[in-house]
Amino acid sequence: MLAWVASFVWPLMRISAMFVAMPLISMRAVPARSRLILALAMTFFVMPLLPPLATFEMFSYVGLLVAVQQITIGLVTGFIVQLVFAAVVFAGQGIALGMGLGFASMVDPQNGQQVPVVAQFYVMTTTLVFLSMDGHLLLIKMLLDSFVSLPIGVDGLSTADLWVTLAWSSRMFAGGLLLSMPVVISLLLVNISFGVASRAAPQLNIFSVGFPVTLFLGILLIWVTLPNVLDQFSGILTEAYDLIETLLRL
Repeated sequence: MLAWVASFVWPLMRISAMFVAMPLISMRAVPARSRLILALAMTFFVMPLLPPLATFEMFSYVGLLVAVQQITIGLVTGFIVQLVFAAVVFAGQGIALGMGLGFASMVDPQNGQQVPVVAQFYVMTTTLVFLSMDGHLLLIKMLLDSFVSLPIGVDGLSTADLWVTLAWSSRMFAGGLLLSMPVVISLLLVNISFGVASRAAPQLNIFSVGFPVTLFLGILLIWVTLPNVLDQFSGILTEAYDLIETLLRL
């Protein structure tokens, strides 16, 4: 009986850990009960397809190491893709501050925090791209394939793999700057021109003139650069999946 329960619990830990960290399913708008039901259902259908498992005592030191490995594999798999969406939020925050909309914020359903409206707009558009590319299904498929490449056991992700993941997390800031750079630089040049105008004509009320101009120009630049932003997002997402494929030995 314990062996049968263990053959169900080990895959459940890996699958449920990924659901806790991956985008969309991990958002606060999705009830924890729904995530649990989805993880249980997927584990139930995956169990017959798994390779034979080695016998481990669940309530032992080895069983604890196996549980930690399964949770780590699931969390790392979802966390890497979550970093891609964090880069999108970072880019939206930089653009919002540059165009004067940093004060206009709303609740992000992904993490329950207040984020600028511009960042939320980018999150919604990139989420649609993520769903249109079947990114969520590909992530689930890669995790299920990992049961063959990384069988359930004490051996799994090594310390070097965790360091690689931490090093790749800097891609969040680099990707965010890459996504927001065209709009931020354009708004910076506009603000510099307003600064020069205010020095040349001190009687000009630059605040009453500059804010509508930067707001309108920021919205126009967001509309113009949106296709390029979505292309850059697809590239960063592809890099994330390549890293997951490397870590899972697929």
